Amino acid sequence: MKKVHFIILLSLICITGSMAQTTPEKTPETETEKTTELKEVTIVKTKKAVEQKADRTIFNFSDQPSLNTGSVLEGIKKLPGLIASDIAGMMFQGKQLDVFMDGRPLNISTNELNAFLEGMPANAIEKIEIITQPGAEFPATSGGAILNIITNKNAKNYLSATYTNSTSVTSYDDVRWRVNNSVLLSAKNKYFGWQLNLGQNYRENALWTSLKNEENGGSALLTATEADRVGRNNFIKSALTFDIGKDRLLLNYDLTHNNNNSQTLSNGPGFTTDDASMSGGFRHDAVVTYQKKFDNAAKKLEFRFNYNRNSNEFQLEPAGSTTPLLDNASQQEVLNAKVDFSQPIKFSDEGKLNVGALYEELMFDASNRGVTNLDYKRKTTSTYVEFQTKFDKFNFILGGRAEDYNISGNTDVAKLVEFDQFRFFPNASAQYNFSNAINFNMNYNKKITLPSTSALNPNNTNYQNPNVEYSGNPNLQPAIFDNYEVKLSAFDYAFISYNMSVANNQVINRVLLTNNRVVNTNENIPEVKIHNFNVGMPIPYMLFTKGLAETMKMNVNPDTMNFLYVYAGYQYHQIPKVETNGFWMFNFMSQIVLPKKVKFVANYTYFIPRGNIFYFVAVEPLRNSLDLTFSRKFLKDQLTVTLFADDILDTNRNAFNAFETPLLIRSKQDTQRFGFSLNYKIPTKNKLAKENPSLLNNEKKEEGSLINQ
Repeated sequence: MKKVHFIILLSLICITGSMAQTTPEKTPETETEKTTELKEVTIVKTKKAVEQKADRTIFNFSDQPSLNTGSVLEGIKKLPGLIASDIAGMMFQGKQLDVFMDGRPLNISTNELNAFLEGMPANAIEKIEIITQPGAEFPATSGGAILNIITNKNAKNYLSATYTNSTSVTSYDDVRWRVNNSVLLSAKNKYFGWQLNLGQNYRENALWTSLKNEENGGSALLTATEADRVGRNNFIKSALTFDIGKDRLLLNYDLTHNNNNSQTLSNGPGFTTDDASMSGGFRHDAVVTYQKKFDNAAKKLEFRFNYNRNSNEFQLEPAGSTTPLLDNASQQEVLNAKVDFSQPIKFSDEGKLNVGALYEELMFDASNRGVTNLDYKRKTTSTYVEFQTKFDKFNFILGGRAEDYNISGNTDVAKLVEFDQFRFFPNASAQYNFSNAINFNMNYNKKITLPSTSALNPNNTNYQNPNVEYSGNPNLQPAIFDNYEVKLSAFDYAFISYNMSVANNQVINRVLLTNNRVVNTNENIPEVKIHNFNVGMPIPYMLFTKGLAETMKMNVNPDTMNFLYVYAGYQYHQIPKVETNGFWMFNFMSQIVLPKKVKFVANYTYFIPRGNIFYFVAVEPLRNSLDLTFSRKFLKDQLTVTLFADDILDTNRNAFNAFETPLLIRSKQDTQRFGFSLNYKIPTKNKLAKENPSLLNNEKKEEGSLINQ
């Protein structure tokens, strides 16, 4: 308790002391900061497909039909350097990702996260930020990096409406449909602004898996399954904003409901099954944010209160039976309150001080056939201080975050190992700017990852048969990360980087084989080092026709440029006492503007096999897919029509060997699909109803948005 009091007291002292400073007059330093913010807005206005910044990579989804014609998960899997799978979880350039939405943690992970992202249409989001170097202002529990899904748009002084649809079909062995629709409405007046985004996703897909025992050079089938799955997802995202004098009050409420079912045929030595599974859930997220405004726009004070509730159910029933084989449920509630304050300070060329505090409680319970068999509680209290300054061509960031954890709980048979610790997490960054377009960055930060509740859940929320079983591990411990990175960036698109993440007690997926029964679970491994080398480079096709000198002179709109974007990454998982191999990842994205302003985009991703991902060796490429899209705008750019074909060569499939077992795990989904999408900005009666090319206002980066970040 004394540690909690110390954290809160330190936060209040920092905030009070900073607010007590006299607001600086307009000096060259403050004018420089404003100029920097205007540059950021200019970058957003150009809507570049990919932006490289010192601490993050930004992918524009709203204007990239190659990314936004399916689900969010399908779009994410196409991002260069990103791995998303049941085996590896979600990683970007070697770093485990914590997933946020509009600046707030989703607080869901693993299978639940995949289901959530699979059920959300990609055309409902604006862009994705992958924050590769989260500073002290972000919770230390962000682990290696943060994937922030941004859905917010500005409300105009008139009613604006946008309708989007995506319809596709797969025909690997049967015709299966995938359809999503969404509508975005927004407006504002002199009293308040509002936004409403609602939509649905219907998805039919198939999954084929096989597990074989290759002991002594054999190939004995343990199980083969064929699953026909139907997913249904509905969502509502709403926002209100009120101007109170100079201050602003923001209210957000999101509701997501999913209802999924699957019919699975399986066979193995001595058994044949026909099972039906049903899963469903509700996710509620409510936020109240108050922003205090000052005469100096660079000075900010924000209070935020967030309540999140996520409930899920899962049942598995054999054909012809009225008694479920599995009947599990879980409920998670998260309550947090945070305060953030930033103050420009006069130091060297320019400076800025950020301080804040957070208090969070998480309550999770899981039940089997109505009997609670896990009661888990977690309390986190934290504060941070971060200092930013600029001197000549150098930018420096130095910060630290203190967090106190109190984790406890019980299963139905034992008490969990308690985790009651106070830890300090430093971060530091130095950047040298060769010019406005070229910079070199070095970064270090220490982070922690707390075990996800889905990994802790002792109940099976996946399909099982007599030879396959899934189980959580309630006694998983937090993992500590030391992250190092050096990065050279040029002209927003081009970059070369190397990073290393050293993790102690990393939580990983583990597959074990006992008496021909396969058990999937999670466990801590003492240490793992992940080395990652990345390079990305755009190659304009005009380079071959006009030469380098002429190409560098031109300021070309990316929407009208023909180019090839090349990405290559090498990743190596180093685990003590385990012989591992690295692997290469390649991504090629080509854009060509055809006659009649038809935009053609080809995206090809390939992972070289035989590399290790933790305790698994990829026998076949983790991803091997060629995707094609053709898009054109009509009706004065109000209507965008896209035709697409994903995995056109039907080469995307997975195969892994599991560490210390003779297992070969194969899986295939019907990823080859063909379809079309529509994006229609519905005209309004207001003559000024023209879409602003910038979704941020003209003053500074995070102003004016209804869904607060």
